[in-house]
Amino acid sequence: MTLETLTEVLKENGNRRLSFDEPRLRTFITERLGVSEPSFANKIIEEITKKDEVSADLITEEIIKTALENVDEASPEWTFVASKAFLFRLYKQAAGNRAYAAADKYGDMYGLLKALASKGVYSANILEKYSREEIDELSRHIEPDRDLLFDFPGLYNLANRYLARDYDGNTYELPQERFMIIAMYNMQDESSEKRSELVLESYWALSNLYMTVATPTLANSGLSHGQLSSCFIDTVDDSLIEIFNGNTDVARLSKSGGGIGVYMGKVRARGSSIKGFKGMSSGVVPWIKQLNNTAVSVDQLGRRKGAIAVYLDVWHKDIQPFLDLRLNNGDERQRAHDIFLGVTLPDLFMEQVDKRGDWYLFDPHEVRQVMGYSLEDYYDEDKDAGSFREAYEECVQSNQLSKQKVPAIDIMKRILKSQLESGTPFMFYRDEVNRMNANSHVGMVYCSNLCTEITQNQSPTVQTEEVIEGDTIITYKQSGDFVVCNLSSVNLGKAVPADVLERLIPIQVRMLDNVIDLNTIEVPQAQITNQKYRAIGLGTFGWHHLLALKGIKWESQEAVDYADELYENIAYLTIKASMELAKEKGAYPYFEGSEWSDGTYFKRKGYLYKNGEIGAWDVLEWDVREYGIRNGYLMAVAPNATTSIIAGSTASTDPVFRPFFYEEKKDYKLPIVAPDMDHKTYDIYRRYAHILDQRWSVKQNAARQKHVDQAISFNIYVPNTIKASVLLDVHMQAWKAGTKTTYYVRSTSSEIEECEWCAS
Repeated sequence: MTLETLTEVLKENGNRRLSFDEPRLRTFITERLGVSEPSFANKIIEEITKKDEVSADLITEEIIKTALENVDEASPEWTFVASKAFLFRLYKQAAGNRAYAAADKYGDMYGLLKALASKGVYSANILEKYSREEIDELSRHIEPDRDLLFDFPGLYNLANRYLARDYDGNTYELPQERFMIIAMYNMQDESSEKRSELVLESYWALSNLYMTVATPTLANSGLSHGQLSSCFIDTVDDSLIEIFNGNTDVARLSKSGGGIGVYMGKVRARGSSIKGFKGMSSGVVPWIKQLNNTAVSVDQLGRRKGAIAVYLDVWHKDIQPFLDLRLNNGDERQRAHDIFLGVTLPDLFMEQVDKRGDWYLFDPHEVRQVMGYSLEDYYDEDKDAGSFREAYEECVQSNQLSKQKVPAIDIMKRILKSQLESGTPFMFYRDEVNRMNANSHVGMVYCSNLCTEITQNQSPTVQTEEVIEGDTIITYKQSGDFVVCNLSSVNLGKAVPADVLERLIPIQVRMLDNVIDLNTIEVPQAQITNQKYRAIGLGTFGWHHLLALKGIKWESQEAVDYADELYENIAYLTIKASMELAKEKGAYPYFEGSEWSDGTYFKRKGYLYKNGEIGAWDVLEWDVREYGIRNGYLMAVAPNATTSIIAGSTASTDPVFRPFFYEEKKDYKLPIVAPDMDHKTYDIYRRYAHILDQRWSVKQNAARQKHVDQAISFNIYVPNTIKASVLLDVHMQAWKAGTKTTYYVRSTSSEIEECEWCAS
């Protein structure tokens, strides 16, 4: 008896049994997967023929696992073999569920839209806005071969987290259809004469992996549920009703996929008075624990837990217990392990740390009662002078205020201790943020978001009254600025070498602007704020990938200079694209009086009259003055952890974690290889995150921050053995260089070799 008849292959859920056909499998591996090495097929066949019966799915699993076992630094191409095998399974599953031939790879897209709309998965919008003829014509532009751009981790993440399935988890949508549906959904309200062209431009950008959209946009575009924005920031007012209203708003946003930043700096401290009764307040910690419970209990449709960052001012009396919230020791009743922490830092505090001076802590409620103003409402307009330090000094000198004096370095030590143990708090340099705020004419920025890249005007929403009319209760609120940001990112590792930025960025800006109008945000004040500022966040990822392709070492002035040059170009193209949209659709409502409107933004950046000549920036500044810009906030560099994996590049502006490592998933042990790894790029990648001199990372970040009107998710990578003094020096360098925020301090769990810089 031959091997083919020893093992049976089960198909159609076991309803059909066929003898295992070894020659057919060898042909598939050779012709469809492009693998000519007999040893690869032999190993798979050996595993299959050990069993009496196998499913067709298990054969695919063996191919994928065997290909992944072959992936290493010298042979990264095996990841694409695994990806092809995974693709053929997706094609087969979609074809079975949608009743077309698997050999066609992609089926009728109109039929897909009808099928999932009837099941309640897709929104009816696309079918209502586009005719069948338009849908059929657009579907003819789908390029199945672009599926081959995915490596295995990218395709695995896209398929398991973002492709639309029915409610039983059956595969319907395929990768290129996801991209086309995002494009169609995003452009649905554009004018009919140019809509198809804009859809195809969006599809071109997405399907070539030149850009990615934010996770909620990627997951929810075209679906019947979920909003499209990534980031929100709430400002909580100091009242019981607003604290609980804020918690409800956070829960409503979290369930739809948003990451939330919450500013708690206005809430009174522990021991503060309530209705004149002294010592009654329990401070911010219990309210933060409530938010912690919300983050855990309101998950994002099973995709991930809710994610909330809480920010507090470093002068707030509760700052010390706040900094201990994520520590693994101490009183568990005073811990909130699922909350991310951020601390807002004025220049004056950093100066006091630098010179080992004293720092004073205040209760914000008492400051309002006694001084008649809120200390958090001020910032220093100049680097070493301004209204914050004047108000702070007035509070220090007041005999009517209770205050606590501590050495500034002691607060910083607690910050560093928490960072090395938990990665947080994030650092928010409030004076620099507000000095650089192009919309300071209508507001103030108190904190950042969950990922530290958003810096926009904030204010609390306040419930003004409740009216009873019969058995109906009507609540009236005065809307504050509840920050929303809509994100997408340029894939530097693909878009820059392909020289497509001038074509790419205008379509990205249009897509981001359209998200604002398409969004269905459950929290009304967020909708209002979204329309007022029309804020977007065009960012980037793939920086280390790009350096590797160009042969530029991370720890070099060349990398710093290149960051400066590249991000200035991206800023120019982004501002120009928003100006062109303003010509077409109008400027954002608060444009007049902004730093965009009078040229201050351009002057402050040093863009104008370069080399004594009128140049492109001067022309753009004139155009912005005349036509406005569509979006009040424009650029923000997000972490892009998942979407950069999908696009086959490196995250954000970060260095690679390692040139090669494994990531454990429930089904696979995923080998992760730095993109385009070969004998040329390895020399750049071999200096990876935890051994790179972080002082060069700070220099790069400061160079690009000059051109980013919001902020950058900037991680600091250190070994767990780093001296506190060295980590402090990195923070001081970041602050002095004009960095607006820093994200995680990512320390290792084991000692790192070759870390010369962190021992100095």
